[in-house]
Amino acid sequence: MIYLYRALAIVLGLTLLHIPQVALAGPPQWGSAKTMEIEYKGQKVVYDTAVSSVSALASVLDRASYLSALNGADPFDTKIVIVLHGNEIPFFAIKNYARHKDLMIRAQSLTVGGIIEFRMCQIAAKGHGFEPKDIHGFVSMVPMGDAEIVRLQQAGHAYMR
Repeated sequence: MIYLYRALAIVLGLTLLHIPQVALAGPPQWGSAKTMEIEYKGQKVVYDTAVSSVSALASVLDRASYLSALNGADPFDTKIVIVLHGNEIPFFAIKNYARHKDLMIRAQSLTVGGIIEFRMCQIAAKGHGFEPKDIHGFVSMVPMGDAEIVRLQQAGHAYMR
């Protein structure tokens, strides 16, 4: 039986020697990606946001801001709603402003044109020990984050995570 295993190993080894080594020789010769020129406008989006770090929230803000710019930043045509219902909630607390000043200034500035809105789950805020009076005024409280996400999807907003 041992001889059979050895014979199979030798045959397998010889077979592998005859496989072309194209994959090991360098990158595939598929060329480069092509750029598609697409104009975006009139998009309605809801971001389901439940993150735990400043960098993760900053990434959501980057994406929402860029999406707004790609849509021409038209407040009559584009709507982006960021629903907050996770561990990012304390970042929006007034008492934590000094610690998250840059992030909050950036978040508030995104709301100025009326394209991007922040909505916070009141249940999740309570779970973190916050009432509406404890949260910055550029954020709107909704009864439940999940229900708000569903409502916005029913109103035609595309879902983003």
